[in-house]
Amino acid sequence: SRKRRHTSWRCQTGTRAIGHGSATAAMGDVPPSCTIYVNNLNEKIKKDELKKSLQAIFSQFGKIVDLVAAKTYKLRGQAWVVFADVASAGSAMRTMQGFPFYDKPMKLAYAKTKSDATAKAEGSFDPAARDPTVRQKRKLESQKEERASQATRAEEEEPGSGPAPTIRTDPSAPPNEILFVQGLPEATTAQMLSMLFQQFPGFKEVRMVEAKPGIAFVEFDSETQASVSLSGLQGFKINPTHSMTLSYAKK
Repeated sequence: SRKRRHTSWRCQTGTRAIGHGSATAAMGDVPPSCTIYVNNLNEKIKKDELKKSLQAIFSQFGKIVDLVAAKTYKLRGQAWVVFADVASAGSAMRTMQGFPFYDKPMKLAYAKTKSDATAKAEGSFDPAARDPTVRQKRKLESQKEERASQATRAEEEEPGSGPAPTIRTDPSAPPNEILFVQGLPEATTAQMLSMLFQQFPGFKEVRMVEAKPGIAFVEFDSETQASVSLSGLQGFKINPTHSMTLSYAKK
């Protein structure tokens, strides 16, 4: 198998997270980089909400120095997440591949192109890339590579499963269909939480407590379904400083 390069690199980025287009390749096609290309995103989500939600679910893996999402016809359904280091990007790649995001499984790959600032710092900046003809040609080539990479991943990849976290419940609250969620950032919205919990069968709704930011209630159809969700998301890191604590709600 092909050896990976050392993953302790630091990344230099500017205001542009990516050169242009969907210039990406699968993990095995190009060396790991700090920039992750995300596609198969729900095109109906507004740009600001999309960026905020992506920031929320990817920041648990490390510092994000740039996040680019556009609503133009050619770039809709795509985004680029730039981490401060390759290790963080790699962790996000392994964990979030296929993650259900607004009812669609995300598809992740390392970005094949670099930010302009990184390319200039390394002396590899290519002014020709600004030429529309060159850009179109490279875009078509990249799209062809991406289709081939996706086909390969579909055949070879199997859903990953990490170690099940320890379940911590409130001793005074017996198991039931409603979960009590604590440890949330104040900016957390019901829609963002729904995105996390809707991957579990039986999910019904999220109820935020406006008078007390940082907590919420999540309801499922049955006690069993709530228990599965509690086990799967116990300790999930919303961002580097906030991890969810789940327990059964008191009735």
